[in-house]
Amino acid sequence: MARRNKQGAGEINASSMADIAFLLLIFFLVTTTIDYDKGILHKLPPITEEPPDNVQSNKRNTMVVLINSRDQLLVNNENVSVKKLRSRAKQFLNNNGRNPKWSVSPDEAIISLQNDRGTSYGLYLQVQNELKAAYRELRDEYALQKYGNKFEDLKVIAKESGLARDKEKVEDVADHFPMRLSEAEPKSIGE
Repeated sequence: MARRNKQGAGEINASSMADIAFLLLIFFLVTTTIDYDKGILHKLPPITEEPPDNVQSNKRNTMVVLINSRDQLLVNNENVSVKKLRSRAKQFLNNNGRNPKWSVSPDEAIISLQNDRGTSYGLYLQVQNELKAAYRELRDEYALQKYGNKFEDLKVIAKESGLARDKEKVEDVADHFPMRLSEAEPKSIGE
């Protein structure tokens, strides 16, 4: 028969276990990185008590871009691929009255972006990027032609120099091609 130890089983000293667990917890909290969701950066207009101006625009000066729930892109009721959207927007904005179906001038042109609630986020971002790229390219072309620098370079020069004439160049380019991109609240556009 086996003998039993009269003193009982040996105990482990667990007084430092709480300290070790606490140190491990702090280590994992400090070394873990947390991913933050990043949204679309937009500079929103300031909040005012006054109702917005009732902007009336000629249909000719408005390019309507629709994205439905099947991720199909319509520009003024014509199917257009995302690849062709930038060139279409540039033609519309820089028409200067040549084509009777497109805008009269860049400062009167408005691009209206409307999407369905079921539109994929990826396509929405692609369309928005293409429209902004059209404005950026037109501003660069105008700034290069008139001032010999791209628009972003003019902004850097104006910021570094602080001179009024450099700021006027930036304002001239921005006024010649004002970014008038209207986004409507998502709704059900249909199939």
